[in-house]
Amino acid sequence: MKKITLTGFTWLIAFAAIAQNNLITNIPNRKSVSLNGKWQYIVDPYETGFYDYRYKELNENNGGAYWNTDVPANKTELNEHTYQEKNSLNVPGDWNHQDPKFLYYEGTVWYKKSFDYKKSASGKVFLYFGAVNYRADVYLNGKKLGAHKGGFTPFNFEVPANLLKETNNFLVVKVDNKRYADEVPTLNTDWWNYGGITREVKLIEVPDNFIQDYFIQLKRVSPGSIPAKTPEVEGWIKLNRAPASGEKLTVEIPELKLRQQFTASDTITKVHFTLPKIQLWSPETPKLYRVIISSNSDKTEDKIGFRTVEAFGKQVLLNGKPIFMRGISIHGEIPKEIRRAYSKEDAMQLLGEARELGCNMVRLAHYPHDETMTRLADSLGILVWSEIPVYWTINFGSNEVLDKAKAQLNEMITRDHNRASVIIWSVGNETPVSPTRTNFMHSLITEAKKLDQTRMVSAALEVNYSALKNLNEVNDPLGEFVDLVAFNEYLGWYGGLPDKCRTTNWSTPYNKPLFISETGAGAKGGFHADSLTRFSEEFQEWYFKEQVAMFKKMPENFVGLSPWVLNDFRSPKRNNQYQDGWNRKGLYDDQGNKKKAFYILKAYYNQIEKASNSKKK
Repeated sequence: MKKITLTGFTWLIAFAAIAQNNLITNIPNRKSVSLNGKWQYIVDPYETGFYDYRYKELNENNGGAYWNTDVPANKTELNEHTYQEKNSLNVPGDWNHQDPKFLYYEGTVWYKKSFDYKKSASGKVFLYFGAVNYRADVYLNGKKLGAHKGGFTPFNFEVPANLLKETNNFLVVKVDNKRYADEVPTLNTDWWNYGGITREVKLIEVPDNFIQDYFIQLKRVSPGSIPAKTPEVEGWIKLNRAPASGEKLTVEIPELKLRQQFTASDTITKVHFTLPKIQLWSPETPKLYRVIISSNSDKTEDKIGFRTVEAFGKQVLLNGKPIFMRGISIHGEIPKEIRRAYSKEDAMQLLGEARELGCNMVRLAHYPHDETMTRLADSLGILVWSEIPVYWTINFGSNEVLDKAKAQLNEMITRDHNRASVIIWSVGNETPVSPTRTNFMHSLITEAKKLDQTRMVSAALEVNYSALKNLNEVNDPLGEFVDLVAFNEYLGWYGGLPDKCRTTNWSTPYNKPLFISETGAGAKGGFHADSLTRFSEEFQEWYFKEQVAMFKKMPENFVGLSPWVLNDFRSPKRNNQYQDGWNRKGLYDDQGNKKKAFYILKAYYNQIEKASNSKKK
């Protein structure tokens, strides 16, 4: 095992992956206390509660304001703030949809939750956040626990011993969703900047010595091979600290009557064993096995599917067999309620709509979605592309920005590296070609492959449409480093009309699978006109008819697509009379109605599925 230091953190390189230094995984199956519900708030656009009048950060040692208490010690104490029941927000939830005054708000909001807590056993307590957009500064009973940047990935802080009280705990989170040029994402995006504590908050109870993380996946087989009937697992188990001498770690899969024991060798211990004959996970048979991992003092359970995935030559192989990805891109938003998606019910709605379209794959754009999405995709048998928000105009020349992108990449992969549904880690979308950008993105690809060698790594590339009449070549230099050459094309929407597809051919100089990561056209639901009228359902329908005809003559390395997009979604960039603050490229409109183009894509997917089933027979 090798230790390296990066930006103040120590990372352990071990076997198939690098485990994140402090993130606890498998949160849904840990012992926990929910802190969801009503939280009081104070809007603070000048950050008065964070800085003194000399613009220095306040803390518990210099009269720190909002995080200590809002109850004066006596009637003479000056107190210029208070949390009130009339000012409350639901957690999880973005603030934008909860009160009209927050619609476009970008700035600081202080959240406060008072709660009682009785610890059920000895051990450690961690405060866990599914996501906060964008920066969170967290204070408990006057103590700052820490800060986190990144609006779509989880984080946790250990609560110091004896800090929690049985009654009247005072938890405060400073949430700041302002956009900055040197953040990830940067200033310019094409989606709504939902602020707030957007995912769940929990107190996690674990023993003093606990299982922090694990990686239980099939060992990579020889390129192009079908997994053996009794495949091998190669992975690791991470403890929160060095084990006791001779400590045993156990992996059990009751359904397979499997029990394997290992002597813990260090904080991270390699595990390697052979499974009895198993049912491999796939969209047709999304089999999940109950897996129990235990140490001398801790036990955690998960449901894990076993499968292999790789880009091999011109194909994508799932369990050694070619697969065509019938995909759709999805934003983490519930359009009818104009809010950020976060719950299992939300995931059921979004993935249910994708299944109705005939999809076996979804691209979760342009950031990691809530964990309920990937866990539900596991059980439904839906393949997943998961992405970090390296989007458009990131400052590619900044090492600091690169570190921020790597941190989000690490948190995304750490959370979901045991999800069978996730087959592609994406390091970005539509980044402009330059040597500096390519080096930046190549560094992220290298990092992703260190973190996880069992999945494909890609990015959604832009297309420079050729001056040649009949040929467009996807020749982004990043194509040399990705496993899957994915590109966004809008032939007939941005430039020309849809019939341009009839004379267009596609190619790439890279001997790799080719995937269309976006294609689409805008249409206002219920607006009908002739097919030449922009933003009519008929124009979008025509667009997809021409696209489908083009798909049918794509080169042999064409392995799938994820059109843009499942639902209309909010975007402040879109402001003509048909858009009115919405990106209208959805196949469902903002009220959940199917547009005419929905049926064109669905028919194409049904045709592909029938052809695939016929081949299997």
